[in-house]
Amino acid sequence: MGENSFAQQRGKATFYAKRMNGHRTASGERLYNDSLVCAHKTHKFGTLLRVVNPANGKEVIVKVIDRGPYVKGRIIDLSIRAARELGILSQGVAMVEVSVYRKPAEVPYKPEDYDLPEIEIEATAGESIIPQWQDSIVINDRNKK
Repeated sequence: MGENSFAQQRGKATFYAKRMNGHRTASGERLYNDSLVCAHKTHKFGTLLRVVNPANGKEVIVKVIDRGPYVKGRIIDLSIRAARELGILSQGVAMVEVSVYRKPAEVPYKPEDYDLPEIEIEATAGESIIPQWQDSIVINDRNKK
């Protein structure tokens, strides 16, 4: 299953032992117990995965920084914090659903109640309004004549 796959994976999740805190992972990043990270066999490093615990409806978004797990039937190894967020710390192993997380696209918009100040510009008869940055150019051109 590659990064472009939208398929949901269902299987067992485990989590890293506390003693792994600070160890370097396959991506080169260090694993910290309080980070929201995971190990996955095939997703590219940096991929964000949405992990759902169907038993309680809790979910978490984790970043792939390591490879594994290599135990049959297990599909993801979670950091301690991610396991806590899903409520699976006391179980050790739990069924989860894993899918690639896509950040929702943000569409810029103009708020309806946006008030712009009104600006009044006046000029007396025969005068033209010249921006200040152009004023010196106009004066210099008059002096050349």
